[in-house]
Amino acid sequence: MKKVLIMCTGNSCRSIIGEALVNAFLDGVEAKSCGVAPSGRINQNAKKILQRNGIWDDNYHSKHLDSVIDEDFDLVVTVCDHAKETCPVFPKAVKKIHVGFEDPDGKTYDAFEDTYVKIKKELLSKIKEAL
Repeated sequence: MKKVLIMCTGNSCRSIIGEALVNAFLDGVEAKSCGVAPSGRINQNAKKILQRNGIWDDNYHSKHLDSVIDEDFDLVVTVCDHAKETCPVFPKAVKKIHVGFEDPDGKTYDAFEDTYVKIKKELLSKIKEAL
């Protein structure tokens, strides 16, 4: 089983959606997500889009990078520019890629649907290539 960490700033929208999509659609890959400055909450529209698509898991929550940094990951993916710029050095060498997405936080539900579709289309293929 390959392990992937998906990281953004707040860990409330994009990285949570990415985590859920990887866990639902990439066989042999387990994803976790975190934030470099986590909000401590899941955006309700992000949760709703995952529920509507049948891939919400009550274990998903907003967490700080510090809570997962010592885990062994095969790949770290940043999904926002701020996380890319502040991505720390991990204790063990790990491959890193960046696949940026616009933050839907504070926008309408339609923006979350668009973000979900973009992440599903772009992120999953990039992760498969990188692994």
